[in-house]
Amino acid sequence: MIGSLRGTVLDRLLRGDHQAELLVEVAGVGYRVLVPGGSVSRCGQLGAPTFLHVHTHVREDAMVLYGFPSREERDCFELLLGAHGVGPAVALALLSVLSPAALRRAVLNNDEDALTLVPGIGKKTAARLVMELAPRFEAAAMAEGSASAHPVFGPGGVGPAGPHEASAADRAAQREELRAALGSLGYGNDEVRQVLARLPVEGSTEEMLRYALRELAGNP
Repeated sequence: MIGSLRGTVLDRLLRGDHQAELLVEVAGVGYRVLVPGGSVSRCGQLGAPTFLHVHTHVREDAMVLYGFPSREERDCFELLLGAHGVGPAVALALLSVLSPAALRRAVLNNDEDALTLVPGIGKKTAARLVMELAPRFEAAAMAEGSASAHPVFGPGGVGPAGPHEASAADRAAQREELRAALGSLGYGNDEVRQVLARLPVEGSTEEMLRYALRELAGNP
């Protein structure tokens, strides 16, 4: 399984508006790598060094490498592949038109119009993607927030003070976890600070995140 490539760009070929192919030489071996058309300028110029985060896609008849200039784009690509009816071509097109942050924001804000900007995605497909991807993005945000903030909360979202009352330190840790999760979704510091100020005093981290996302999306 190839996870990354560091080498020299020998050739670059556009394959439509939303997909390009790079030939990357690594230690004398040339690897053909497909990249989002919108990211190709960040994947290295001809004859220049490059570093790509790679997803190895294995099919019955081929093994295809998909490359991305950032790990966030690769992770988002892999998350998209888990949605029903989304193959590598559609996932590349989505990431060519929308950055990972813009895609998460569109999904969590139920902005189907933003998704229909991608050729081949109509209203029905956009609605299905929003429904399927929203819980995936929420789960990814929680995982990123937990890794960043080292929370002290257990499965129920309560700390060592007991099930009915969290200590001030626990609540502060929970706010930091939420701040990290919302920041990973592309929300600005001012937006995050304002919504955190409106959160209920008590509640599990998962409940707090759902409340914050509803507030940021302007939904009741």
